[in-house]
Amino acid sequence: QVQLVESGGGLVQAGGSLRLSCAASGRTISSYTMGWFRQAPGKEREFVATISRSGGSTSYVLSVKGRFTISRDNAKNMVYLQMNSLKPEDTAVYYCAATESTYGIRWSQYNYWGRGTQVTVSS
Repeated sequence: QVQLVESGGGLVQAGGSLRLSCAASGRTISSYTMGWFRQAPGKEREFVATISRSGGSTSYVLSVKGRFTISRDNAKNMVYLQMNSLKPEDTAVYYCAATESTYGIRWSQYNYWGRGTQVTVSS
């Protein structure tokens, strides 16, 4: 099994940037499609971004496309989410997740989850 730990969250003003990191242990992430999800208070967990095993393909929810970038470094067993031009509506707990599926945009497809990191964007 893979253990995932997110970091890099914090408080940032609207328009600012933040980079989230996901460190994996126990097993290499090269065999997994990786994803980022977020959950705001009182809302459902929402897909944010996903990246294929080799990093060749990415997909984003429309609301973050052009602002967020997901990337991975399999040699370091790390996944990242670069967030630019942050908006107050981006405020949420962000989760890193892994799935054996080739492609995944639904939370139910992911088998392994980190504990989350809080991102708060003030106006």
